[in-house]
Amino acid sequence: MVQRLHLVFGGELVDPARSVFRDVGAIHVVGIFPDYDSAHTAWKAEAQRTVDDAHTRYFIAHLHRLRDEEAPASPTEELG
Repeated sequence: MVQRLHLVFGGELVDPARSVFRDVGAIHVVGIFPDYDSAHTAWKAEAQRTVDDAHTRYFIAHLHRLRDEEAPASPTEELG
């Protein structure tokens, strides 16, 4: 079974027109979700919670796109 994991995270940006965080150490990790719909629900809740702060943005990262399931495992993965 293929998992389609999604990461929801956000924080204060240096400039609302760019996706550069003011303090990477202060990034709010909302969580990792098993599908886009649940990730979108979490993203929407955080985005609505911070709607009055123009410098705060939340994002959905498609973690499943970072892995190539057809590629051989890396040496690190083989250690486990």
